[in-house]
Amino acid sequence: MNRTNRGSLYGASGLTAALCGVVIAVSAGAARPVSPQVARIVVQPSAITLADARDARSFVVTGKRSDGSSVDLSVAATVKPTEPIVRVDRDGFIVPLRVGKTTVTVTAGGARATVPVQVVSLQSPPVSFVRDVMPILSKAGCNAGTCHGSAKGKNGFKLSLRGYDPDFDHHALVDDVSGRRFNRSDPSQSLMLLKSTGSVPHRGGVVITPDSRYYAVLKQWIAEGAANDSDYVKRVSSLEVLPAIPNVTLPQMEQRTVVIAHYPGGLTRDVTREAVLTSSVPEIATVSPAGEITAVRRGEAALLVRYEGTYATNTITVLGDRKGYHWASAPEINYIDRLVDAKLKKIKALPSSECDDPTFLRRVSIDLTGLPPASETTRAFLADKTPTLEKRTRLVEKLMSSPEFVDRWTNKWADLLDCNSKFLGAQGVRKFRNWIHSAVAENMPYDQFVRTLITASGDANENAAANYLRVIRDTSTATENVTQLFLGVRFS
Repeated sequence: MNRTNRGSLYGASGLTAALCGVVIAVSAGAARPVSPQVARIVVQPSAITLADARDARSFVVTGKRSDGSSVDLSVAATVKPTEPIVRVDRDGFIVPLRVGKTTVTVTAGGARATVPVQVVSLQSPPVSFVRDVMPILSKAGCNAGTCHGSAKGKNGFKLSLRGYDPDFDHHALVDDVSGRRFNRSDPSQSLMLLKSTGSVPHRGGVVITPDSRYYAVLKQWIAEGAANDSDYVKRVSSLEVLPAIPNVTLPQMEQRTVVIAHYPGGLTRDVTREAVLTSSVPEIATVSPAGEITAVRRGEAALLVRYEGTYATNTITVLGDRKGYHWASAPEINYIDRLVDAKLKKIKALPSSECDDPTFLRRVSIDLTGLPPASETTRAFLADKTPTLEKRTRLVEKLMSSPEFVDRWTNKWADLLDCNSKFLGAQGVRKFRNWIHSAVAENMPYDQFVRTLITASGDANENAAANYLRVIRDTSTATENVTQLFLGVRFS
């Protein structure tokens, strides 16, 4: 479907509008990163505040070229504090030395920027089980589905999957098997540390080393009494991922990611080292445990960030070489065209040319009704001398008002909602399909359609929409089905 007519075709409201999507093809071409000619650099975050002795912050440094393009210079950047109020640790994080205000100078690509820094306190609060220990268990993979987070755990030890239940996990770590996993008099001899460092046999191998920051945090927590603060410590409310638009436009380009956790009350923490980052399509872009994105080939992938049960996503777009690209405007029929144009501009692609009448007729007929146009329809449409936009719009309205349109999308939704006799029996299938047919025919709004399905109650023979809940009656199936079908998120 060409872009010019996409708006008039898919501009319908309600349930039918939710069925439509856009696929954009990007032309091929070899591309390699070039040496940056930097005019200036931009540092994110633009200012940092360190709240206590264990607080640490990192930067994303972006070089802005004179031609308007950008390149990540985080790895190559030099960070130098103006005064000994802070220092830079071995991971490149700013850590506090004493209370006060200062600046750090960031130099990269021949350009320089200054970032204000404030150290509020040097107090060292007790290690928090929720905010310090649980993220380490997630980062090390201890509570993953392939390890102790599996349904039956591993080797007699079970944690909640991905740390969704801190209270359960604390009980499993501290109270289970008479507390043998901890040695409060000599924390270094705690089984929790001996296993994770490989000092005693551990099927999961070495997940932390004795000289690591994670080891120091866990050891301190044990020494402080292995307290459980899950009853009163607030978990993360949202995650902020920097940069908002990763700059990995060419294959082999790299981009550092910084993850900032926001808590109720305004507290923030840099959790880049503890967050779990993955790429939805590693063949397009990979992500290291430290948050370094590397472009592999052209395409799009989603960057998924997980921390303390909270998720954030970012879109990674690898364009390839787009030298000489210039946007050429095309007619906008409605708001869908504006959204399509914004996407085309982002990936530096041009709208396709307008298709001819026979092509449009064939495409729109098959898209909307699943059937090729009848011969009399074809002759009448081609003979119509009405202006192109007007007659195509009229055709779309006619097709969407046809019984064939309703039948096609009834079948589509019946398939998506597992409307078949295996789950529902002959009578249930008939009633459920009739309900779907009515919803499509009446162009029920999509949100109302979904809400009716997932909140339906009562006798499925009397309330046909309740048949959907007969299909997804167990929690696991319901989670996978609802999230993937209605939210586009896979939890299987």
